[in-house]
Amino acid sequence: MKKLTKNAKLILRKYLVRDRNCNIIENFEDMFKRVSKNIADIDKKYEGFKSSEKSREEFFEIISNLEFLPNIPVLANAGNSLQQLAACFVLPVKDSLEEIFESLKNMAIIQKSGGGTGFSFSDLRPEGSIVRDTGGVASGPVSFIKVFDAATGAIKEGGIRRGANMGILRVDHPDIKKFIEAKKCGGLENFNLSVSITDNFMKSLKENKKFDLIDPRTKKIVKKESAKKIFDLICENAYKNGEPGVIFIDTINRYNPILNEKIEATNPCAEMPLLPYESCILGTINLVSVSSEKGIDYKKLEKIVRTSVHFLDNAIDACKFPLKEIEKKVKENRKIGLGVMGFADSLIIRKIPYNSERAIEEAEKIMCFINKIAHEESENLAKTRGSFPNINNSIFKGKKMRNATLTTIAPAGTIGIIANCSQGIEPIFNVVFERYTTNKILLEFNPFFKKISKEYKLTNKEISDIAEKGTLKYSRLPDQIKKIFVCAHDVSSEYHVKIQAAFQKYTDNAVSKTVNLPENAKIEDVKKTFLLAYELKCKGITVYRDKSREMQVLRLCKCKLN
Repeated sequence: MKKLTKNAKLILRKYLVRDRNCNIIENFEDMFKRVSKNIADIDKKYEGFKSSEKSREEFFEIISNLEFLPNIPVLANAGNSLQQLAACFVLPVKDSLEEIFESLKNMAIIQKSGGGTGFSFSDLRPEGSIVRDTGGVASGPVSFIKVFDAATGAIKEGGIRRGANMGILRVDHPDIKKFIEAKKCGGLENFNLSVSITDNFMKSLKENKKFDLIDPRTKKIVKKESAKKIFDLICENAYKNGEPGVIFIDTINRYNPILNEKIEATNPCAEMPLLPYESCILGTINLVSVSSEKGIDYKKLEKIVRTSVHFLDNAIDACKFPLKEIEKKVKENRKIGLGVMGFADSLIIRKIPYNSERAIEEAEKIMCFINKIAHEESENLAKTRGSFPNINNSIFKGKKMRNATLTTIAPAGTIGIIANCSQGIEPIFNVVFERYTTNKILLEFNPFFKKISKEYKLTNKEISDIAEKGTLKYSRLPDQIKKIFVCAHDVSSEYHVKIQAAFQKYTDNAVSKTVNLPENAKIEDVKKTFLLAYELKCKGITVYRDKSREMQVLRLCKCKLN
């Protein structure tokens, strides 16, 4: 088992099994054994898998060596009475009071079990519409988002972490302006907001024309609005506080593997576009574990990918889903989401600058390989276990495939801390920085920079200066080191988007990525970022300008190495 860092232990400690008196009754190795056994035992359900011992050993090897980690609900709940293993859920919100509050109830059940929820509020009639039954006036989507937000604030996910939500509204909804500005004066702390942007809107924007705002209930045009004005409003608010993000809903549905249903929403971090009542279990491969100065060990990576797909498919059967509708939908399509973390660290190991054409090539090469092997393994599982039941309504009709989707790039923030690697496909935020969690401030040092700081005998003051400035540019380190240790604010918005697009090219679901902009960035930078993301076929994008919020998770700081 690989040695865990102090920060990893702080995170994992919350998920260790406790007795009735809240005393911890397992260690970290026991946790990994518990998870591996629980998921491997599913093999016994299937012909040709009479023993689960081999799988248990394989699962334990990749998890305990931090080569692969499943989403947090698996680590927390596998092998205990809750057994709720999924992180991502999407629930429908329909246009009646009964259906709205049914969704609210379902959200509470999911968040209590440890899941995050995504919603499209686009079916709700606009503010000011007449309600026939009562003769009253509809309050509109934003008012109901506030209700969902308040409910989430009263719930702690599984008693472990506060709930997270994604709220989405189509760009052609009559209340779109109010939605875009919903966080202008604060509030909605338990929601990420994204505008669902259509191809029609982007065409109107390009041609500088007006587009139709449509009442979702009557399907009638309410008014025409300038596409440019709406786009400018989105960008201005994203510039001021990081929201809303955007999802490109027509791009998402072009790559939707289920042919007779439309996707309207995503999970809270937008890496999983899902159908109503769908859920997904995620897992992430640590690229540091297959990286050396010589390059990527593709033979080892292949083994990890195949084992990970097997693990995640088993996890679907092992999971006790919180609602019957969700269990039915998940088992119809059997979507899984396998991604990567440690991409920036992998580049550092191989001395490749993050903001380079070579890095883009590497992103495509790595993800193409992972996606190919994942699909091969899903086909192999289908031969012994059967294809997903809904395959005849999918792009895989006539083939064998166990899972409707296989790959996803999640943010991997928490599991990145556990694995002691860079977050998802993001550049390193800084070589030294503070991470704000629910109740702790974690000081993080890039492990590869630690070696450099010792090799070049950097003083505490020099390290503190780098930590405060968020870049190595002004340090006395040689240029070849500065080129390799590229921090988030060293990367232009263009390269942020190009890296995302490179991964998206070979990812079934979506890519969660934040374009970190420096404090002195302009609104024009936000506009260029959103337009380039659409042009390069990204499924969504988020920007965050440094210090645009009073409280942010990652912060530059004055600190020193001990």
